[in-house]
Amino acid sequence: MDMEIDLSNLGTVNTMFAALFSKLGVPIKTTISPTVLEEAMNGIVTVRPLPVGTSATGKVDKQCAHFFGVTISEEQAHSGIVVRVTSPAQSKFKLLYFEQEVNGGYGLALQEDSQKTGKVTSAGMYFLHFQVYRMDSTVNALAMAKDPEAAFFKRLEGLQPCEVSALKPGTHIFAVYGDNFFKPASYMIEAMCAKSYEETTERLKEIESKILAKRNDLRQFETEYRKALARFQEVTNRYTQEREAVDDMLRERDNIHCSFTTERTLVNPVGAGCSSSRYTTEHSIPESPENGSLDGRDKSGKKKWFNLNLNRSDKKA
Repeated sequence: MDMEIDLSNLGTVNTMFAALFSKLGVPIKTTISPTVLEEAMNGIVTVRPLPVGTSATGKVDKQCAHFFGVTISEEQAHSGIVVRVTSPAQSKFKLLYFEQEVNGGYGLALQEDSQKTGKVTSAGMYFLHFQVYRMDSTVNALAMAKDPEAAFFKRLEGLQPCEVSALKPGTHIFAVYGDNFFKPASYMIEAMCAKSYEETTERLKEIESKILAKRNDLRQFETEYRKALARFQEVTNRYTQEREAVDDMLRERDNIHCSFTTERTLVNPVGAGCSSSRYTTEHSIPESPENGSLDGRDKSGKKKWFNLNLNRSDKKA
């Protein structure tokens, strides 16, 4: 269940925290000041006329409202009426629609919170004789924060049908409510007859139908996506396991190949492959002096030198 904050009951510190969270992108729903609703119900508000086809600008203090009366003819009511509010300063506000009560006061019937659209914030009400929808960005906000993937699938779940799709001839009361945390909200309000926007009206009707159908498609696609994602994770895990198994078998195969040898392996640790130390079964025969070693040649030379000296001594004698 969504929680709404009454800014009139918040202190300065709590209001600062709420403003900070809102600046960070956390959707915070605020209630309309009970004072404004009570004054409207008692009919003690100032209503300024807003003829169809005109606009008005102003600045409204926080938790206060500016009221406007839009008088429409039978032809205009049949064609459809659009009331929009924009704020180039990106102020936060609410567009309110009041119905006439039997006691002469005004009871709140509809409200639209401003949304950021491009470089401005805006809100609108479209009384075009077909079902239109408003987007509530706070729907499933916490769930989307926990699951980023759900943000896409739940994006259209905030579509809420507008309760009123047509207006009768007469004067209708609208109001711009200041919803900023501290400073006044600047705005421009416009009232238009749909007869001058027939092509735009048809495009809106068509896109509303497409978006509604797309929401139903996404609900079904989410189920398929979750199943496919689970299957993908399953095969990814198997891929890792199969790759490791193949590497192990090929490594073992190489070790087996290396076992086919006439050399005896001294040490063959696991995974060492064919790089183990080996020694041969045949022993080399060292050379003897008789086989022409260096020591043999030296001894032979000494013997010849001794005999030579001995012969010379014999001749002198």
